[in-house]
Amino acid sequence: MPKRIDPELKARAVRLVNDHLGEYPSVTAASAVVAKQLGVGKESVRRWVVQAQVDDGQRQGTTTEELEQIKTLRAKVRRLEEDNAILKAATGFLCRGTRPPQPLIMGFIDTMRAQDHAVESVCAVLREQGCQVAARTYRSWKQTGRVVASRTLTDAQVVNAVRDTAWTTDQHGRRKLTPEGLYGRRKMTAYLRRAVMPEVSAGAVDRAMTTLGLVGVRRDKGIRTTIPAKDGTRAGDLLNRDFTADAPNLVWVTDFTYARTWAGFVYVAFILDVFSQRIVAWHASTSKATDLVMIPLRMALWQRDRDGHPAVPGELIHHSDAGSQYTSIRLTEHLALEEIRPSIGTVGDAYDNALMETINGLYKAECIRTTVFHEGPYKTLADVEYATAGWVDWYNNRRLHSTLGNVPPIEYEQAHYAALNPEPQPA
Repeated sequence: MPKRIDPELKARAVRLVNDHLGEYPSVTAASAVVAKQLGVGKESVRRWVVQAQVDDGQRQGTTTEELEQIKTLRAKVRRLEEDNAILKAATGFLCRGTRPPQPLIMGFIDTMRAQDHAVESVCAVLREQGCQVAARTYRSWKQTGRVVASRTLTDAQVVNAVRDTAWTTDQHGRRKLTPEGLYGRRKMTAYLRRAVMPEVSAGAVDRAMTTLGLVGVRRDKGIRTTIPAKDGTRAGDLLNRDFTADAPNLVWVTDFTYARTWAGFVYVAFILDVFSQRIVAWHASTSKATDLVMIPLRMALWQRDRDGHPAVPGELIHHSDAGSQYTSIRLTEHLALEEIRPSIGTVGDAYDNALMETINGLYKAECIRTTVFHEGPYKTLADVEYATAGWVDWYNNRRLHSTLGNVPPIEYEQAHYAALNPEPQPA
């Protein structure tokens, strides 16, 4: 039996009531008699008659046409509210610019269905935002025995690999970001190809990092710490912005930066070998006196000698900016004693020591401004030293450098020395 009453039956009931209305004391009484004859409810008939009188202008109220308009507008408002709720929930993965992976889209539709949203409505909102998906695609996805696409399986494997690379668990069972979690998409792809999945594609890594909410750390501009010497007496610039070298121990560049602690500023000086971009030595201090740059120089010379590759007198260039520490008499005399050629960049030139400025930026972005190498705020000099030691160890031994072919600095040096001293081949 149809749920809706035929309009012709309504019209007949209204005609009968109007034709015999004078025979009864009220509309209600007439409606009761007609309703009994037609086999419908007496209250339904009374409402039909009242509505007909409103439509004819005999009674005040909302006409049928106006009721239809109100009904249509309410339906439209409900639809807009539903679309707005769906769009708000979808903003998390639609705002990233690329099409989300299909499992993520299907999972989102599942979530919206659990909140009483229709599949067709969810798919319509996604299509309006450029994410093309059909309701039949979702229903096909939900069918049992469906063959899973190879890309879906590969993407799931890459997501697991990126997650295992970017996070670890500490001794208390808490998840913690690893140094490799600081990588951007290109270096994460290179790392996975090197260590886990040799055939992984850059697109799969990009989708995995988008799914996990990972982005590479970025460097910010820092405060310049160079204070030129007052006397103006200093060595010339032997590099002229050419930060290249054919072998280790030919060009060292050096500079220092700062870190804020609860106890005040801590200054950290680095010495970098241009050939391999290896941090040969570093030193942290609460003072910007000459010892800040003297101590890492002594440590660098000792480290190279300890590794069996000492600096050859007269071949090594020590390049720095025009800070007063690097133009001091003590440092100049020490360089002369070790037969190291000093080189100092021009004053007021942002590129006179660009390589070290880059390293300082990496140090601040990857070490100081993250909790990867130190949890919580830096309170004392010891906290900065602890974090710096961990960062330098990772930087030299495990961090991938795109300018070196995505290998760590120490591995790059080892390959260089291995090429100079090849193993003897059996006759």
